[in-house]
Amino acid sequence: MTHPRPPGLPFIFVTLVIDMIGLGVVIPVVPALVAKLADHTVDPARALGWLVASFALAQLLAAPTLGALSDRFGRRPILLVGTLLTAASYALASLAPTLGWLFLARALGGIGGATVGVAHAYVADVSTPATRARNFGLAGAAFGLGLIVGPALGGLLGGRDLHLPFVVSASLALVNFLYGLLVLPESRRAVDAPLDPRAFVPLRALGVLGRFPGLAALAAVCVLAFLSQQFLTSTWVLHGTVRYGWTPEANGLSLTLAGLLGVFVQVALLPRVLERLGNERTLILGIVLGASGSVLYGFAAQGWMLFAVMPLAALGGLGMPPLQALVAGRASPEAQGAVQGALGGLNSLCAIVGPLAATTLFSRFAAPNAALSVPGIAFFITGALLFASLAVYLATARRTTPEPSPA
Repeated sequence: MTHPRPPGLPFIFVTLVIDMIGLGVVIPVVPALVAKLADHTVDPARALGWLVASFALAQLLAAPTLGALSDRFGRRPILLVGTLLTAASYALASLAPTLGWLFLARALGGIGGATVGVAHAYVADVSTPATRARNFGLAGAAFGLGLIVGPALGGLLGGRDLHLPFVVSASLALVNFLYGLLVLPESRRAVDAPLDPRAFVPLRALGVLGRFPGLAALAAVCVLAFLSQQFLTSTWVLHGTVRYGWTPEANGLSLTLAGLLGVFVQVALLPRVLERLGNERTLILGIVLGASGSVLYGFAAQGWMLFAVMPLAALGGLGMPPLQALVAGRASPEAQGAVQGALGGLNSLCAIVGPLAATTLFSRFAAPNAALSVPGIAFFITGALLFASLAVYLATARRTTPEPSPA
């Protein structure tokens, strides 16, 4: 059964692609730019870690507020302001004369990037229960596509000039703003109601997740899934380099292949699986396959084994869109922005905690000089987190009303 694509979804898709291309473009050059701007009193490696954390921290602080503002004033103005802030952040980074200015630019970019939750609320607004998971799958495909194109483009541009990738990212964000200004319809009208002051207090704003039956449990499932993703991505290159002796080119190839498989799962497989199994069983299947693939990654003693496991692990991508659909189905239309913003804040918190925990475990158990060698430790933890998320879901799902499945 086919469903017409709601107006506005193409803009959301393009926005997420451009956001991820913008993030990916600067990945290859940020370490070199930090080293260039840091003086002799600053450790470039530690400065890089704090720079990444500043972006995620800004997202954590801004996402719940922006989500609540989109419930009050509409999605369109918040999304457009977010794209302008993103363009400004890249422009500022391209001109940054000192490391302090670069930190300011990345924090500004984190605020602009916090509108991802608003974009997800937009998807929920224009979707029916039958199309919600499929549309969230398209959003996930946009993330994957952007992260495939971005780093490759950034490597090419950065070879000419370290500042050039930021200029290109700023241009893309500005074009996206103009595109949205011309074509993006509003998915939710502004409402004449007072704004809850708690929306401006990030941690208190997370309380919206406790206002709807079953939503807090689903949020816990999301947090465990977010953490698992952080453990996987933050140690992937380290693992390939240390365990298999991969070069940057080999690491890049592995990331590109993983990204391509992820897009294929979201676009080609997800709609068919949802049609057959519905949201709940697709979620369970995705978690089981993703967790199993992660554990097998940990046991992969040679590089070719990791590549062989990739198709199985990529099927874990079946799980997040139906989970997002179930979350959206629990919240009222009036609170979609606040709920999606709260989840965005939690995701940002995981982006701060996850890499720190993952790299610490890696250095203790997987580094060449580790006293107790467990090379696949990060992947084993990834699998454990996913199985824990499944346990939480199964323990709570039977106590709540199931979300309608696609027809």
